[in-house]
This record gives sequence, C-alpha cells and structure tokens, in this order.
Amino acid sequence: MKKTTLAVVCALGVISTSSMAASHVADARSNAMGNTGVVSADYLLAPFHNPALGALHRDNDDVGILIPAIGINVHDKDESIQAIDDAQDLYKQIDSGSSSNVAELERLLTEIDGSAPVAVTGGVNFAIAVPTRTLSVNVFAGGFTEVIAAADIADNADPEIRYNDSEFEMAAFAVTEVGISLSKSFDFGGQGIAFGISPKYQELITYSQRDSLDKFDLGEYDKSERSETAFNMDMGVAWHSDAWRAGLAMKNVFSQEIGTEIGNYTYELNPQATLGLGYVGELFTASMDFDLTKQKRYKEIDDDTRFVRFGMEANAWGWAQLRAGYEMDLEDTLDDSITAGIGISPFDAVSFDVAGSYAGENQFGASANLAFTF
Repeated sequence: MKKTTLAVVCALGVISTSSMAASHVADARSNAMGNTGVVSADYLLAPFHNPALGALHRDNDDVGILIPAIGINVHDKDESIQAIDDAQDLYKQIDSGSSSNVAELERLLTEIDGSAPVAVTGGVNFAIAVPTRTLSVNVFAGGFTEVIAAADIADNADPEIRYNDSEFEMAAFAVTEVGISLSKSFDFGGQGIAFGISPKYQELITYSQRDSLDKFDLGEYDKSERSETAFNMDMGVAWHSDAWRAGLAMKNVFSQEIGTEIGNYTYELNPQATLGLGYVGELFTASMDFDLTKQKRYKEIDDDTRFVRFGMEANAWGWAQLRAGYEMDLEDTLDDSITAGIGISPFDAVSFDVAGSYAGENQFGASANLAFTF
C-alpha cells in the first residue's frame, strides 16, 4: 500500500484549494467584494476585519444585530466524494453476490487514487453592536472549521481486496472565539483617526483520523480531538477623510499553535497584518486589501499564503447593493478567485446579503448574512 502521510494530505489540500484558504471570515458583503474589509466593513462586522471600523458609523446608528453570517467553501476538483460514494455502493452490490460491477469498482479506485484531496471550510459569526461617539462597543462570537481529506488506495490486482485494503486520512482544524470590540475615533489636526481593540477568548481544536475507505464520511471528521484554550487580541487603526479611508489591521496578535493527535503535525495561528485602502461613499465603495505578512497553517508544510484583494460595491440609495471582487495569492500557493454578490436592505432596518466565489472547476464558495440595524 502507498503510504500517503498527513503532510501530503494537508499540503495538497491547502495548495490546491483557493476558495477554502482564501478567507475564513463568514461575511457575505466582504466575501462578495474579494474578501476585502480592512477599510470597507461596516461597524457591525468590524470585529472580524478591523476593530477600528466600529467607530465609523452614522449619527443615526444606535444598535446593530448580526444573526448570523454563515459561509462555506468547497474544493473537490476531481469529484472524489462522489467517486468514493459510488465505490462504497458498488462494493455492497458485489458483496451481496453480484460480480457485474467489479470492473467499474476497479475503475473508480484508480480514479480516486489519482485525485486531489477534498477540502471544506465552514464558518459562522454573530455580533451585537452599540456605536456611540463616546465609545463604540461590539460583542461578537464566531469561528471556522477547515477539513482536509484524501484517499490512500492500495495496490492489488483484485478490486475487492484493493478496496478493503484502501484507507483514507482526514485532518481538521477549528477555532471558536468570543470577544468584545472597543473603538473610538479622534480628530488630529483635522484628520480623523479611529482606533480599535478586540480582546477575545479562543478555543483551538484539531482532529485527525485514518480508517478504511469503506468508513469514509466527511461529516465524521471530529475524531481524535485535541483542544486548547487561549487569550488573544485583534487591533486596528483607520484614517478617514470624507469618503476616503486607509487602515491597518492586526489579527491574532499572540501566536498560537496546536498539534494533531495523529501524524504529529502542528497548526499555527499566527499574527497577520493587513493594509487597506479605499473609498467608502454613499452610492459607491471601492477597496483594496494587501497582506503585509504571510499566513501560515501547518508548521511542517510550505503552505504560506499572502493575498492582495480588490472589491467594489454599487449601492442603490441604501435599498440594494451589487458587489464584485477579485483576490490573488502572491505566494502562488492558491488559485486566483473571482467573487460576486448582492444585498437587499429595505428601509435601512434589515439587510440580507449573499455572495459566491469561484476559483476553478469544483472550487466554489457561498455565504449569507442577516442583520438588523436600528
């Protein structure tokens, strides 16, 4: 049997997955705008992009509630999940006495053997914001999970023996966090400067699993769990003059790491600094985010990413929004991605946003937000 290590699983899963690794923030407005947000996010979503933006709100904004923002990204370039399901069904038929599908089982196993790993990322965010000129406060919670899986197909001339000897490996990382974001804007020589800070409690979790191919189920990723808790912090600053903005956000100021139960690999949650520039007007918004630092994942693997992102939004007098964006990885680890989405916000009291992304065949993402503002 070929021994495909967890390192290969993780490396291939990350390298070939643009939509999965591009952004872990579940925010349909940001996701539609190329995953920008350092200067373009609104006060309700500020903790997930740049805490300083919580102070940039309108005079009539009193309370904002996000319940919730959700997002999922899927990479299954070679349709491996369907092929494994088909192989499991065929084996049951052969096992019950039918031999007509033996050749098809062999074909499927060969197809799976040469396929790229499967990767799925899902996230959810909640927030309640109370913006004031004295001090803006935002209580937030959320997190994400990324799952990577690949098959380890045996070498044998007999398809049934080959199927029974084949295995799969699966690894997952998850983080959940709860925190409070505090922000305030000051006037320095006629220039508006906002500062924000978000202390937060985090739980980091890794999962790892190796079992027979017959037991593969992507939904059962949570095996061999290992978890740790930590205190962390996000910080941000934003300059604003009329509709023009520039900002700098630092996420996860205190580096964290956690190992896997199987494979002895270490996932790093490292500090990440991103610079943002943009124009945020009443009817039109354009923004660009540039990662100043590389984002790492597994310590033992060369899977660094560093993005430059572009996004824009056309706003029809506060009632409807049309958005588009583009992002590229300067490290050439991940594929470029195009994004788009729409928003509906009648009476400026409720807003519903949806977004989608595309980075190649069977590499896509979708997200949605529901928020209320008073």
